[in-house]
Amino acid sequence: MDMNTPTENREMTGAQMVVQALIDNGVADIFGYPGGAVLPIYDEIFQQTAVRHILVRHEQGAGHAAEGYARSTGKTGVMLVTSGPGATNAVTALQDALMDSIPLVCISGQVPTTLIGSDAFQECDTVGITRPCTKHNWLVKDVADLPRILHEAFLVARTGRPGPVVVDIPKDVQFATGTYSPPPPTRTHESYRPRLSPERERIAAAVAMLAGAKRPVIYSGGGVINSGPEATRLLREIVEMTGFPITSTLMGLGAYPASGKSWMGMLGMHGTYEANLAMHGCDVMLCIGARFDDRITGRLDAFSPGSKKIHIDIDPSSINKNVRVDLPIIGDVGHALKDLIDEWKAAQPEPDREALAAWWHEINVWRARNCLAYKPNDDVIMPQYAVQRLYEATKGQETYVSTEVGQHQMWAAQFYGFEAPNRWLTSGGLGTMGYGLPASIGAAIAHPDAISLCIAGDASVLMNMQEMSTAVQHNANVKIFILNNQYMGMVRQWQQLLHGNRLSHSYTEALPDFVKLAEAYGAVGIRCEKPRDLDDAIEEMLAVDSPVLFDCRVANLANCFPMIPSGKAHNEILLPEEATDEAVARAIDEKDRVLV
Repeated sequence: MDMNTPTENREMTGAQMVVQALIDNGVADIFGYPGGAVLPIYDEIFQQTAVRHILVRHEQGAGHAAEGYARSTGKTGVMLVTSGPGATNAVTALQDALMDSIPLVCISGQVPTTLIGSDAFQECDTVGITRPCTKHNWLVKDVADLPRILHEAFLVARTGRPGPVVVDIPKDVQFATGTYSPPPPTRTHESYRPRLSPERERIAAAVAMLAGAKRPVIYSGGGVINSGPEATRLLREIVEMTGFPITSTLMGLGAYPASGKSWMGMLGMHGTYEANLAMHGCDVMLCIGARFDDRITGRLDAFSPGSKKIHIDIDPSSINKNVRVDLPIIGDVGHALKDLIDEWKAAQPEPDREALAAWWHEINVWRARNCLAYKPNDDVIMPQYAVQRLYEATKGQETYVSTEVGQHQMWAAQFYGFEAPNRWLTSGGLGTMGYGLPASIGAAIAHPDAISLCIAGDASVLMNMQEMSTAVQHNANVKIFILNNQYMGMVRQWQQLLHGNRLSHSYTEALPDFVKLAEAYGAVGIRCEKPRDLDDAIEEMLAVDSPVLFDCRVANLANCFPMIPSGKAHNEILLPEEATDEAVARAIDEKDRVLV
């Protein structure tokens, strides 16, 4: 059957409908692993060329690769898994996508409808299991419903607050014949209508609050990036227009450029001193597309005391969920920012420039602490230095950076400067070890001519190391840069600081030789142990036209600072010993950089 011929009212099997729906919804690549309950779909995939299938080595890897694909493109990622263990292996990726608002469609096979509930081979209650970790899910019992449900799945995954959905298709439905209908020209749903445009009076109230601010802060999140390129452009415009300082969550990095004059760095547990103290001391906060999670707020009863809070979010359930706000604005970030800018220009407010200059003076004093300082070492590679050199080697090139989870993730967020959105792929909400390697494969599949980096830790990269085989098979030119300190670094740091330095099972003994492991997969392995050799080794890694495992041996016991201990307020932040008060004294005496 030619999948590219007109599809209106055509008779086809359920399996054919799945492939045709993928084509009609603009899907070019899917990530999956075959099994008995999805063999009819795989048979149809074999007979067409419009949709490319990327064979992974584990269903969790399929999900994270689809997430990396989605995050780096702004499109919906798609994964295909079989019933039973195929579906349960996908759960971690589904929850990861739910917490980070990543659009993901998971198509799973199911035992025939006549066997559902009989504990058949490779049966599980996929809909029941995945209900808490998806935006919505469907069990398709009639082939006549399949086209509508598939099109709805893409609508729900992509619109409103993006997230994962599951379509569970029994094997007999895949064999059954029915009438296929393409997606309707206007994508609507009777019971699912996310609100896009905010109320005008709330926009006017927000402008009035911002215009009266003496110590304002703009706090942006991943919702800005999810809203699309226009939202990113508008965010930058409003920062330029107001002269207000801006910070962001881990998921929001790149929406405002790291080189921007108003950028204070990342906020939160391992955010910068200036961003956290500005949040603590602000009088008006504009939160855009973020959800006030615990890694940002610290101790809730001490979070930004005395400030008036404006919260823009498309998800009504996020409003007042963790932090009580003064002005909620429900709507798409892009729509809300455009309305905010238009209202600001129309009202032509006169902010208190003197107060704003004094606020910037205070922020510059905090900046002068140099909270990301670390002690250089000529004999051992410091992990911060490794990320800095990696950034310098790739700066200005089209680069997509994924991470695993742990200290290396925070160092990447602190020291790798992101100038554009959709270039930063990380597991923020769930904190999933094993995310980075498959996510970098997803980005490499979507952007074959770009640099796809995974900044990893020696412990978490092993969680899904089998996906190196996927990278080699599909020529996904990923560069896995391992900051190898031979510890579960973040676990060890918490044990040192909070548990009397009792290092309970955080030392990863019997680590593999990563160079030999890379070669075993048919990839390239590189090891570097000395700072003087690092630049040349990175250059060698980037020059290789194949997947690379780079074993960067770093200082074993380096800690990641700044750090707000769990349950503490922003002004209780711990700084590295290298952050001195001398620069602060100089900053107080010097003429400030005024950005208004």
